[in-house]
Amino acid sequence: MKNEKTYELVLTALFTAIIVIMAFTPLGYIPLVVINATIIHIPVILGALFLGPKKGAFLGFVFGLTSFINNTFKAATASAFVFSPVLAYNVDGVAGVFKSIYICFVPRILVGVAPYFIYLLIRKLVKGEGREGKIFVDALASVILYISVRAFLIRLFPETLSTAVCTVIGIAAAVALMAALTFTGIKKKSANIALAYAGLAGAFTNTLFVMSGIFILYKDAYAQAVGVAGEAVLDVIMGVVTFNGVVEAVVAAIIVAGVGLALTRIKPVYGIGRQN
Repeated sequence: MKNEKTYELVLTALFTAIIVIMAFTPLGYIPLVVINATIIHIPVILGALFLGPKKGAFLGFVFGLTSFINNTFKAATASAFVFSPVLAYNVDGVAGVFKSIYICFVPRILVGVAPYFIYLLIRKLVKGEGREGKIFVDALASVILYISVRAFLIRLFPETLSTAVCTVIGIAAAVALMAALTFTGIKKKSANIALAYAGLAGAFTNTLFVMSGIFILYKDAYAQAVGVAGEAVLDVIMGVVTFNGVVEAVVAAIIVAGVGLALTRIKPVYGIGRQN
């Protein structure tokens, strides 16, 4: 028991160090032609899986703290105030302080909680006796692939490919994935699939809660900061969610599945025995 607690303490310190290094260096981003995909949340997701939701929440807090520091002292963009209670005070007074605390910390803390429970849910669905769970997981993966491919092509080839063509390609990719998953027995690899969905869930949790918080709490101030009309803020936010959010979620799924699979050979997912 003592060795286990020591091991978890060391792993927590390691994940914390990785988050800090990623946050304050270019290592926290992967260049993908038309986007730099953020991967700072990945150590938080892995921490949630292998250390449990409590320590995952702590790592999420560290992630939020690095975001607060970066946006307060660097303020690289005009919208940095949404992540900095200090800068937000000049925008919206005391109310702005609490709004920015929420946006900066709550989504990041949830990144350290949600993936663990999504992992448990997906693993249960895939390992279930009925086919309904597997069909649901397969269909969800196909929908995510469709959205990702379509959004990526629209952003990458805005003048070459029409929206209709991008949609057709996205549907074709989704159908191909669905067919492959349907005719492939994946039950024995339920842990691998659950790891990938945990990565997706963690990345989406961050994107959805941050962007919805900005829209609800800072719609007009954010519109002014990014230079768009107030009624166009929703379009900007949906663009971030459907492109940046989906691409980063797919990247997180791949990395979390790969690194998580390697870690399960040393330590099982929190509260679960050795992986199947």
